Amino acid sequence: MTHSPRSEGLATSPTFGRTTAVLRQQLQTDRTLLRQVFFAKPDTALLLRQSRKLVDRTLRDVWRRHHMPKSLVLAAVGGYGRGELFPHSDVDILVLLPLPPDNALRAKLEALIGNLWDIGIEAAHSVRTIEECRAESEKDVTVQTSMLESRLVVGSRKLFKLFYDSTLASFDAVAFFKAKRLEQDQRHAKYQDTAYSLEPNFKEAPGGLRDLQIILWIARAGGFGNSWRELAVRGLITHVEARQLKRHQSLLEEIRARLHFIAGRREDRLLFDYQDALARQFGYAPTTAKRASEQFMQRYYRTAKAITQLNTILLQNLGVALSPAADSPPILINERFQATLELLEARDPALFERDPGAILESFLLLQKHPELKGMTAGTLRALWRGRSKIDAKFRRNATNRARFIEFFQQPRGIVHGLRRMNQYSILGAYLPTFGKIVGQMQHDLFHVYTVDQHILTVVRNMRRFTMLEFAHEYPLCSRLIAGFERHWVLYIAALFHDIAKGRGGDHSKLGKADARLFCRQHGLSQDDTSLVEFLVECHLTMSAVAQKQDLSDPETVEKFVRMVKTERRLIALYLLTVADVRGTSPKVWNAWKGKLLEDLFKATLRSLQGGKMRNDQGMQERQEDALRLLRLYALSDTVKDVLWRQLDVAYFLRHDAQDIAWQTRTLHYRVDSEKPVVKARLSPIGEGLQVMVYVKDQKDLFARICGYFGEINFNIADAKVHTTRHGYALDTFLVLGPGKSPHYRDMINFIETELYQRIDGQAALPLPGKVRLSRQLKHFPITPEVHIRPDEKGQYHLLSITAGDQPGLLYGVARILSRYEISLRTARINTLGERAEDVFVISGDSLQNPRAVLLLEQDLLEQLQA
Repeated sequence: MTHSPRSEGLATSPTFGRTTAVLRQQLQTDRTLLRQVFFAKPDTALLLRQSRKLVDRTLRDVWRRHHMPKSLVLAAVGGYGRGELFPHSDVDILVLLPLPPDNALRAKLEALIGNLWDIGIEAAHSVRTIEECRAESEKDVTVQTSMLESRLVVGSRKLFKLFYDSTLASFDAVAFFKAKRLEQDQRHAKYQDTAYSLEPNFKEAPGGLRDLQIILWIARAGGFGNSWRELAVRGLITHVEARQLKRHQSLLEEIRARLHFIAGRREDRLLFDYQDALARQFGYAPTTAKRASEQFMQRYYRTAKAITQLNTILLQNLGVALSPAADSPPILINERFQATLELLEARDPALFERDPGAILESFLLLQKHPELKGMTAGTLRALWRGRSKIDAKFRRNATNRARFIEFFQQPRGIVHGLRRMNQYSILGAYLPTFGKIVGQMQHDLFHVYTVDQHILTVVRNMRRFTMLEFAHEYPLCSRLIAGFERHWVLYIAALFHDIAKGRGGDHSKLGKADARLFCRQHGLSQDDTSLVEFLVECHLTMSAVAQKQDLSDPETVEKFVRMVKTERRLIALYLLTVADVRGTSPKVWNAWKGKLLEDLFKATLRSLQGGKMRNDQGMQERQEDALRLLRLYALSDTVKDVLWRQLDVAYFLRHDAQDIAWQTRTLHYRVDSEKPVVKARLSPIGEGLQVMVYVKDQKDLFARICGYFGEINFNIADAKVHTTRHGYALDTFLVLGPGKSPHYRDMINFIETELYQRIDGQAALPLPGKVRLSRQLKHFPITPEVHIRPDEKGQYHLLSITAGDQPGLLYGVARILSRYEISLRTARINTLGERAEDVFVISGDSLQNPRAVLLLEQDLLEQLQA
């Protein structure tokens, strides 16, 4: 019998109903009092203890009022069992039975649990016999952990002792250790193995409360103690480390208690919604350089880093204590280091303080000896102590500089090594510019990690281009980096590309100066130094050109060619750009952005290799490729004639051969159709749907289409709008559905039918609906920007919009363009997390009137601010 949320079993008893009301009111009053006491004189340990005692008393009262049999047990388990009852935590309870329940007892138990919910105790309960507990614990280590923390609340002491003794007797401490360590690895992987998310889960993510709890669970299972002090007495940690752990645990527990009160519910994520309020409660005030929330979060990140370090040391020591290895002599590596039980060990505990250069050597040795799985606990402690020896003299030392460069030249272990260096503050000590951005927040609404974590993620992505197991994910990048001489230079560029963030000014230019100094100090050649400088300074350029400019215009490509200059610089910039965009947030990268970057790369490469092409040549090639595709469908070469006579050069330059062939197959027999033609297909790029609309041009067409896709929660990633010579609109849209894996194939018929009816009906455009801002935009609003300027040829105008991304944004813009009788040629929709950066190529008579342009900009700004 498990987890019934509530029961109406006692609602028929008026007397009991009044008792329930009294209990509910008393519980609310007591909880309010606990809150008031806590905020008057914060003491988290006292709050948790008093909360536990309050629920204990209430449970005993309800248990007795229900006249539960004396042979049963009500036990606290989980967090409630260990006495850590936070303001809005579930109350984990186990009802222990000597025998399986009969119908009468089952009804009595249902009434009990229902009454607990009625009075305001959110009970997460289970009902089991001792045998059932044993069977469940053998299948699920989470159940086993919960039972380990069980505590008698009320009932038979004899049955509870039998249960607890049975639980301990059945424990296999070694198996439990392995299961909990695997569980931690899986939990860390869920959070990308980092504590440095901008909105971290401080309970489950690396460096969170769970990393502390897992140590105490294993220690209790192994009989080593129940507290940090007891672990220190057993020699598993030092007394200084025990005090540090207690201090870190107290901080996280206080954060959790305050967060529960602020949110009014159970919440374990440090969301932007709560960071400012928490910062104020912890006494932080904003400065000219940093928000209060940033100061608070940096304290949290430092705490998470320390917990991760101590978790590593303790798990290692507990593993050795639980499974002592057979005595085997250490294997000598050199005069300073040896391998002990597959771990790197400094032969002298004072090595790093006596010879600081050995710090970088230790990371090199881990790379060169793949059989080593890490460092011994003693060596990790020595590394932490020795970090203060990395000073200006250390950084000037030629041997240390050579070792640091050699680190990047190794075939393996670069990312793990950098993460270890960052974890133990070695990287920030050796590169003070990197140290300044450790734990630095980014409030740009598309990065989801701190600056240092983003940089290391970009290095990881660059490394993956070299690894065979990721070749299927990055086929072009893998091919390019395989032939790139001294590709380790790209890791240097990745390390420096955002290193100057937060200083004020252009971080690309400031970072370029940092990179130049580093390269010269570390003996890189002039060519490699120049390449790194170029990459750091221009790391945003390729993405901006690909996503905001018209790649069908040869001048766009040629201008980019003049900036890139060489094939080596082009390949390096493309690789860094892909690694960078993919390292910002899982939401930012998509197949369409990948295609835009690849199209720009290939067009630029063709030009650099002497393949400059006139418009007429490009058009002819695409037409020939489209004809070849049409022949595959058994269509004659003349089938194209009627449609193609109505299409101009611009159409053929802006559409690839696949699109031309698809549209020709669809439209060749209905070029003069009186009715709209709406066709959709799975996008050739592998993500989203491609939707074609062909209809006699009509007012408000673009707005009507945008409104429809907004209603079904589809985002327009790209729009190509074309008007044929005989006045038909031939528009193509790439649309992306909501969620991680929309069922695009199932949506094709639906979209074709619904959109056809919307266009054919030509109903008046409805007013935009009221927009509900996302959490991020509420806390970090974006001031909208609108710019309208003629293009370089004076043929069209460019409308650039920057605003917070929100439902209906594109529809609102389209309605205003329609009101000013502005025609759209192309739309580049670029969404970066919660930030929209859209570029439209437009035309219309009103654009020739400066006053009309000013009014248009004002109306657009008003719409974006609505």
